[in-house]
Amino acid sequence: MEQNQENFRDGIGTINEEGKRAWVFPKKPSGSFWQYRKYVSYFLLVFLITAPFLKVNGNQFLMFNVLERRFNIFGFPFWPQDFHLFVVSMIIGVIFVALFTVAFGRIFCGWMCPQTIFMEMVFRRIEFWIDGDRGAQIRLDRQKWDAEKIRKRITKWAIFFLISFLIANVFLAYLIGSDRLIRYIIDGPFQHLSTLISLLIFTAVFYFVFAWFREQVCIIACPYGRMQGVLLDNKSIVVAYDHQRGEAENGRKKFRKNEDRASLGHGDCIDCFQCVNVCPTGIDIRNGTQLECVNCTACIDECDSMMEKVNLPKGLIRYASEDEITKKEKFKFTPRLKGYSAVLVILIGVLIGMLFLRNDLEANILRLPGQLYEHKEGNIISNVYTFKLVNKTTKDVNDVNFKLLSHQGTVKLVRNEDFKVPAQDLAEGTLFIEINNSALNGDKDKIKVGIYSGNELIETTITAFLAPRSYK
Repeated sequence: MEQNQENFRDGIGTINEEGKRAWVFPKKPSGSFWQYRKYVSYFLLVFLITAPFLKVNGNQFLMFNVLERRFNIFGFPFWPQDFHLFVVSMIIGVIFVALFTVAFGRIFCGWMCPQTIFMEMVFRRIEFWIDGDRGAQIRLDRQKWDAEKIRKRITKWAIFFLISFLIANVFLAYLIGSDRLIRYIIDGPFQHLSTLISLLIFTAVFYFVFAWFREQVCIIACPYGRMQGVLLDNKSIVVAYDHQRGEAENGRKKFRKNEDRASLGHGDCIDCFQCVNVCPTGIDIRNGTQLECVNCTACIDECDSMMEKVNLPKGLIRYASEDEITKKEKFKFTPRLKGYSAVLVILIGVLIGMLFLRNDLEANILRLPGQLYEHKEGNIISNVYTFKLVNKTTKDVNDVNFKLLSHQGTVKLVRNEDFKVPAQDLAEGTLFIEINNSALNGDKDKIKVGIYSGNELIETTITAFLAPRSYK
């Protein structure tokens, strides 16, 4: 591509002029940033694989059981009744991502995104091991289907499928819970055919993503790449090419030994294309910030390596903002960042307050639909209710009973007077509330009911009580 040519913005680098897939064969990365990325990725891989199997106070560390609407986040259980807490948590996550992107660009994609971690640190490394580096992969792709190519392809695809199957199992542990997954494995796959079919579907999806779709996820499917176009500005720290140093007055030029590049007006970029060859999304970082760039730093390592070989200063490609390159301005905590930070701190404070106010037992008492009051002897008015008690803890709540707190009256259960709510489960039933009509203020009073464990008040709830108008 010629310098100063802007047609690269007219299409996606992984699609050729005929509209077909332009396969990316990145060079195997190396360098200091690559080493740091490996440490971060290995830590996150261990976390992603073990998180659904870790327990905190008997709760799975992370679980997103959408079907049963049960979620565990860092060991805290969230039930449908806690949906507002889950919403606030998601908003905090979105604001944090926005703040992080405004400050540091798409660094999350290159360093912490599960798609990138699995692709670059697992599947791509297996590919390097079987197929070889960039040049060997290109030759193998053009090679006829002989015994060597068939052997390598089958070996690679088989390993990819097995890893995809393992990832699908971990993913399923997040959805249905690790205890249930282990029980299904012990029972045997054919005892739970629906789960096995779901598992195979997940495996096929992961295999398709990592064996074929690959970087297209980051370029086409992921909305975060589009978000950065809105969130980034000239002050955001991104992986950037120092075009002033690299191009100088007369542009980049191939390296020649003992040549005085400065006197000829050429920049430090020797046009070696190593930054392009090592890019996992196949872009040329020298064209500026692009939505395909995931800030993986592979081009930084490769460029620094080439600069060392030709005795030029490193940092031609580096973490920098546009203002730092053009105006030599250092990173500042801008009013925009302060605004995001203030909103984030407020939301975190609200969430912490909600968590402290959150009850371990959630109670709902509602009048039975379609039922009116009953007038009994002694001017007693009776209403029938259904109740639902949700135990959010890992311990049983024993000796549960109900008492009226706002009025004189009685609560009668349509079952044993005392019962228990199992750990992380719910109890449902029917009860009658009877109040003397003289103690009521109208035809629809609000009454307060206390839920006790033995003699300890553990929760209160408000419900409506109907009475006849003529008995005011």
